[in-house]
Amino acid sequence: MKKIILGFALLFNLLSFGQIDRVEPPFWWSDMNLSEVQIMFYGKNINQNEISVSNGLTIKSIQKTENPNYLFVTIDTKNVAAQEFVFTFKNGNKSFTQNYSLKARRENSKYRKSYDSSDVIYLIMPDRFANGNPNNDNSKSTKEISNRSLPGGRHGGDIQGLIKNLDYIKELGATAVWPTPLCEDNDENYSYHGYAQSDVYKIDPRYGTNEEYVKLSAELHQRGMKNIMDYVTNHWGWKHWMYNDLPTYNWIHQFPGYSQSNYRMTTQFDKNASKIDSKQCMDGWFVPSMPDLNQSNPLVLNYLTQNAIWWIEYADLDGFRVDTYSYNDKEGISKWTKSITDEYPHFNIVGEVWMHDQAQMSYWQKDSKIGAIQSYNSNLPSVMDFTLHDAFSTVFNDDQASWDKGIIKVYENFTNDFLYANPNNILTFIENHDTNRFNEIYKNDFKKYQMAITLIATVRGIPQLYYGSEIGMAGDKNKGDADIRKDFPGGWNGDTNNAFTKAGRTDEQQKYFDFTSKLFNWRKSKSVIHNGKMTHYIPENNVYVYFRYNESENVMVVINNSNETQTFKTNRFAENIHNHQSGMDILSGKTIDLKNDIAIDRKSVLVLELK
Repeated sequence: MKKIILGFALLFNLLSFGQIDRVEPPFWWSDMNLSEVQIMFYGKNINQNEISVSNGLTIKSIQKTENPNYLFVTIDTKNVAAQEFVFTFKNGNKSFTQNYSLKARRENSKYRKSYDSSDVIYLIMPDRFANGNPNNDNSKSTKEISNRSLPGGRHGGDIQGLIKNLDYIKELGATAVWPTPLCEDNDENYSYHGYAQSDVYKIDPRYGTNEEYVKLSAELHQRGMKNIMDYVTNHWGWKHWMYNDLPTYNWIHQFPGYSQSNYRMTTQFDKNASKIDSKQCMDGWFVPSMPDLNQSNPLVLNYLTQNAIWWIEYADLDGFRVDTYSYNDKEGISKWTKSITDEYPHFNIVGEVWMHDQAQMSYWQKDSKIGAIQSYNSNLPSVMDFTLHDAFSTVFNDDQASWDKGIIKVYENFTNDFLYANPNNILTFIENHDTNRFNEIYKNDFKKYQMAITLIATVRGIPQLYYGSEIGMAGDKNKGDADIRKDFPGGWNGDTNNAFTKAGRTDEQQKYFDFTSKLFNWRKSKSVIHNGKMTHYIPENNVYVYFRYNESENVMVVINNSNETQTFKTNRFAENIHNHQSGMDILSGKTIDLKNDIAIDRKSVLVLELK
């Protein structure tokens, strides 16, 4: 009996001191700018062990926290070749080991080309796009079960569905794909959107596997397209595995406990703002189910930085979109962003800065002169043009022009481009997964859709198209998020309408698709649109005229937002027309004589390549 008791005691000690449940990051790479890697070991009483590493690697530091289940070990991989090595954990006369890999990087990984103004980004809610593998609709390791009849439930779309329909996206003229978050979200309800992540090193099994995500990048690259990850730095989900066993009390913001953000992002630069209001915005939780991460904690910041770089390197990513960028700790998110662009100098990151004033939005772009007033640099290459979106939501119903109504709203958006450090690296869009659908606002008025798409396709910046816009999909935000995130028709077996194919589209869907694809495919090869200069003219009679030009090309865009045919004289635009005699409308194929007055139908557009 004594021997049995001793045996159980020995087993208990081995379990107490010999178990590692998680290692993050799970591996790293040689020849990285971030060569000092902080490896997090998680297991019961792990920090009660002494630790060493094989192969002559240097342990720079070992950091313990108040939670004995965590151990943060920083190793120096500078000038260390790719190899396997072993960590040894020792407590008294008991020890155990953990293998770790330092892998070789892809060739020229550091200088990977990211998305830019030559691209068109296609935004997708993966759960609502296409179900390529019905066998992964449910998983034993996740709680919510697929139920397509439930508007806010999981519907079964997945990575394989994305891969299956990449040729459709390419045919549309898009060159980059931005799926909303694909990492595991184990909430019991409304987990489909992915913004409440429960494991940031693991693709949600209902979407697929980590390997399938790598395959998505490879399939995109084979088609000359790019993969943009939707990254969340501000918060995790309350089902994140760390939440119930935090490494440190201040890993998340606690007041103590829960306090919601006031969402007043202006407090982050308002010199008159109270300290409590500023803190409430930045440190308050976005919603009760999303614990707010504390980027001012160096351990948290390092964890998020390494995780982001790990995904770029592992999945061969081409860019990030960062959710709720301006809710993060200002200094912390600036360091996070710089660490990534230091590692990948050409890597583009667009942040969600949902504000309604150009000066306030420009504050958050890298090297902003507005930010410099307060000695702040976000290091964020790109922001989203929410003020242009604001104009899009009303302007096409302004049939009569006035001092502040009509197409002047669009004109005035661009008059403030001087505020941006890099206006060409701004994301333009008519809608996204958080807004009212454009075709809902305008009751599927095709002419108004044409004007909006022409604008984002021909002005400065990076156009983003939300899935389904190109076939006339509508949705009312007032009815809830599910209404603006409907299933793409044809993405599920048994769908009677398959909009992924020409044969399966309705006449109305085909009309939308043809216009969109024609415009964006034309744009692909037009450096004059990607990087050319812009001159625009004050609208007259609700008609907006602007030019995109460089040394070799000149494009004239005319948008008639009035409800009547408008005729205008071309001599007003002589400084941009120069000696050009005619223009070929890329939409109709018709040639327009620039020596004569030009007539343009109500609510219509001309895109003229000048000859």
